[in-house]
Amino acid sequence: MSYFTHETAIVDNNVTIGEDTKIWHFSHILSNTTIGANCSFGQNCVVGPKVKVGNGVKVQNNVSIYEGVEVEDDVFLGPSMVFTNVINPRAFIQRKDEFKKTLLKNGCSIGANATIVCGVTIGEYALIGSGAVVNRDVKAYALMVGVPAKQIGWVGISGNTLNFIDKIAYDEFATYRLEDNNLEVIKK
Repeated sequence: MSYFTHETAIVDNNVTIGEDTKIWHFSHILSNTTIGANCSFGQNCVVGPKVKVGNGVKVQNNVSIYEGVEVEDDVFLGPSMVFTNVINPRAFIQRKDEFKKTLLKNGCSIGANATIVCGVTIGEYALIGSGAVVNRDVKAYALMVGVPAKQIGWVGISGNTLNFIDKIAYDEFATYRLEDNNLEVIKK
């Protein structure tokens, strides 16, 4: 094996796991799931079935990634954050054919205890604050907080809040130009 699983972790059949990925205590990877290289899954995580996780993804303790969720590269999922996969769940009604697609784009970060309601897309490098409830699509690089989540600013690739002077901001990765509430990113 080119990846690590703790002795208490369970990995079902028909799972692909990339090189140098680590799956820690009491986690369960369900069938037909694909996980990229250099990922880390903390204690008590559940992934799948039929989930795709990119490379370099960090999943903290107590996170379940359900069918319908797709996670691109370099995404951070904070401790005990939550995904949903059905809009109107009922214990006595099977709605597996109604799972909504949720997409987390490259480099975004979801804070601890945040809730991501199914059917949304979180844009590249967006940052969702701890405890936020996201119920609509999030722009790339947006800083979102609250219940329901509202945009309060912008973050750079570094994850730091962007401070604009004459509609321009910088970090070590890019130059950011703000025009009519749209962000243009020029990577270095």
